Amino acid sequence: MKKIEAIINRKNYPAIREKLDALGIDIIDKRNLEDSRFTSQSKGSRVGGSVVRSTMLAKIELAMSDKVAREVVDIISENSGLPKSIKSKIFVFEMQETIDVNTLKGESEVESEDEIPVTPKFITKRNRLVPLQKRTLYNLEQYYDKHHEILASDYRIRSFSDFVNYCIMKYLPTLDKQLKNQTIVYEDIF
Repeated sequence: MKKIEAIINRKNYPAIREKLDALGIDIIDKRNLEDSRFTSQSKGSRVGGSVVRSTMLAKIELAMSDKVAREVVDIISENSGLPKSIKSKIFVFEMQETIDVNTLKGESEVESEDEIPVTPKFITKRNRLVPLQKRTLYNLEQYYDKHHEILASDYRIRSFSDFVNYCIMKYLPTLDKQLKNQTIVYEDIF
């Protein structure tokens, strides 16, 4: 899901609202901005010359599915009512979850209702994984205690946590390379 925040000309709000209602997009919030720095100078036929007018602005916030986010951005940019000379932006945020206030149930993606849910192939059980992790960390700790002086001087590893991070980050590129360039070994089956 996406959240969009945009600054628009206040008088263009009804037109934007109408187009978003046609898409089925609800506006979460609309606030009138009191202090507007956007001013325009218009020349009149009066004797006084030109008149300086400030543009009355509003900020709108919306939430929608990823599928229609680009269309909503296009609607807001075309109908914002702000002059091209003014630098204005539309902010798009990634929403990870929506939570119902009454039930406290969360949804990570609203548009995923029509997709087939994917179940993981293997679900790890924490009670089986923890002893292996403890043993691995114990072995790393023993190695670090034996070689901490060399690790500090040659590799600038100052603590055990730095050493664990170094081991993980050092091996990941090798593993990634192996996974990308897998070699298949054919055996003779008689």
